[in-house]
Amino acid sequence: MASQRISLLLTGALPKRMLLQNTTSSVHRCLATAAAAKKYKIVVVGGGSGGCAVAAKFSGEGKNLAIIEPSMSHYYQPMWTLVGAGLKSIDQSVDSMSNVLPKGCDWIKDKVVTFDPDANAVTLANGDKVHYDYLVVAMGIQLDYDKVKGLIPALEKDPRVSSNYHPDYVKKTYPALKAFKGGNAIFTFPNTPIKCAGAPQKIMYLADEIFNDTGVRGKTKIMFNTSLGVIFGVKKYADALMKVVADRNIQVNFKQSLTEIDHQKSVAVFQNLDTNKMEDFKYDFIHVTPPMSSPNVLKKSPLVNEAGWVDVNKLTLQHSKYGNVFAIGDCSSLPTSKTAAAVASQSGILHENLTAVMQGKSTTPLYDGYTSCPLITSSKTCILAEFDYDAQPLETLPWDQGKERRTSYLMKAHFMPQLYWKGFLNGYWNGPKTVRKILHLGMNKK
Repeated sequence: MASQRISLLLTGALPKRMLLQNTTSSVHRCLATAAAAKKYKIVVVGGGSGGCAVAAKFSGEGKNLAIIEPSMSHYYQPMWTLVGAGLKSIDQSVDSMSNVLPKGCDWIKDKVVTFDPDANAVTLANGDKVHYDYLVVAMGIQLDYDKVKGLIPALEKDPRVSSNYHPDYVKKTYPALKAFKGGNAIFTFPNTPIKCAGAPQKIMYLADEIFNDTGVRGKTKIMFNTSLGVIFGVKKYADALMKVVADRNIQVNFKQSLTEIDHQKSVAVFQNLDTNKMEDFKYDFIHVTPPMSSPNVLKKSPLVNEAGWVDVNKLTLQHSKYGNVFAIGDCSSLPTSKTAAAVASQSGILHENLTAVMQGKSTTPLYDGYTSCPLITSSKTCILAEFDYDAQPLETLPWDQGKERRTSYLMKAHFMPQLYWKGFLNGYWNGPKTVRKILHLGMNKK
């Protein structure tokens, strides 16, 4: 049955939400439950992409499972670049949490406030304890807007300041770009790990296109102020992007970290990470990628490493100390880019290794760090970056993905959202590894 649904999914014959029939009925969805004195075989903390995918895999096998998630909405956040450019609406990126959580598990609508892995328990905000045999941590990443002085007031009061990382702030981006009359347009990259390392510059390329369409590009200076020393971490794609910025007359300022915004003076203050000197940049529009970190509740837990990320083996996703604990996605210590594509590949590996542990077997070192970042360069083109732990290209398609292509854009804008909602969240998509093998086998036969 699962193979039939995958076939329908890949051919486009499966209608949206067919996998989620009768979603308005709580009988067919995850059941909300009072958690006091509850114990489960598996507890998943977090209802984002990783939490949903893992819960779907195990609940489909009839495992006694609970997912702890306080939010009532689930967002497909990779779409927000397109929302910020006016190419998609925010409504296309969201569904109710009750629609995306799998049936067959308990949905605990609360948040975890403490982890006690020695007692195999978590404590909820309401004071209840939830016990488990096995724990999967899938809490995502925390947006630290407050770490930039003046940023929150600027986002709330200045229509020229936007950020595609928040469902409220992303709504500001397209109106600001359309209203832009020229001057300095600044796009930032913080001095922290972030989700989707390519996203801070994707909106910049789309803004460049919008400015050309509205006739203001000739009187506009576009700047990419990044805390990094390179435009992208994989050389093949970095070389391609440097050509893009050169062709479009975009100024890249390396090792610049945003520390403050004074929206009353229209000034953004950056620290040069090489010299530690502060420099003021006048802005007429600024898109801010906020600093990010592990969720605070994890930082104070016994589960994390010194940097605050859940300390797991990078090849197996199993915790380095607690053998019955696994982590997936942005909150983990896995040293790869934090993207939905990475989480998809991790979900299948986590399922296999956690299943082995539950059967008394050893884990298998399966994860090579695969991740993908569709680097949108216009409303028609995209560079489809795929790479591994060693920052080496790990491409799926039988052509050079380091070039701007319309095919890659169409995949990003139209195919990948359907794959996410219909396949990934329901536990049917574990990344393109199998597709890559099939395609490359066919190419080798030729």
